[in-house]
Amino acid sequence: MKSIELLGLVAGLCTSTSVLPQLIKSIKTKEVKDVSIFMFIVLMTGNALWVFYGSKQSDVPVIATNCLALLLNIAMLLLKLRYQKKD
Repeated sequence: MKSIELLGLVAGLCTSTSVLPQLIKSIKTKEVKDVSIFMFIVLMTGNALWVFYGSKQSDVPVIATNCLALLLNIAMLLLKLRYQKKD
């Protein structure tokens, strides 16, 4: 693996897993009132577009890290939908 690909993987992992603290907190507290659904929809759209771009460029770090981010953002969105209180 080239060092620039490794750098891309590390950078992608940092940004892709940035949602983990919020995900863990939401699972523990079952509290999601301050989580924005719209933000996660925008993030998921961006991740999906990056995966498409990465596949067209054959860029494994872009594909792998954005697939991970997409899965984590979907998980957070599902928690938001599951735990949000009905008014």
